[in-house]
Amino acid sequence: MEPTEQQRWIAELKAEWREMWERRLEDEERAEGIADKDYSLLFVEKGLVIYATRACRPPRLDEILGAHGVEDAVARAPPPSIGGWRKFVKTVLSRQIVRRSPVVKLEVVHRGAGLQLKKGGRGWLHVR
Repeated sequence: MEPTEQQRWIAELKAEWREMWERRLEDEERAEGIADKDYSLLFVEKGLVIYATRACRPPRLDEILGAHGVEDAVARAPPPSIGGWRKFVKTVLSRQIVRRSPVVKLEVVHRGAGLQLKKGGRGWLHVR
């Protein structure tokens, strides 16, 4: 099966995305990641802060694809502002009815029932 022009373009964009994150410059003093060159497909210029510990919103691949007019190229994750995948699993998937096989109950074996406890039940008696 031959990939379409759009699929090849998306693969090129994803390759540029990976390259941007792998080759970013790390500023350890300010705890930032900085783009090392221009990435025209990603709308990122050289010197742009792409990652920081505070007050920085990193670029998102799905938003970049949306700006280019490409839809459904990446699995749509729930936005982090509403909780992301974890919130989705808790609210949607855990509420679904799951048919399970009946649980087999095992007999509980009580060993030593009626025997005197060592040290009155406070642990083992260690004698040298």
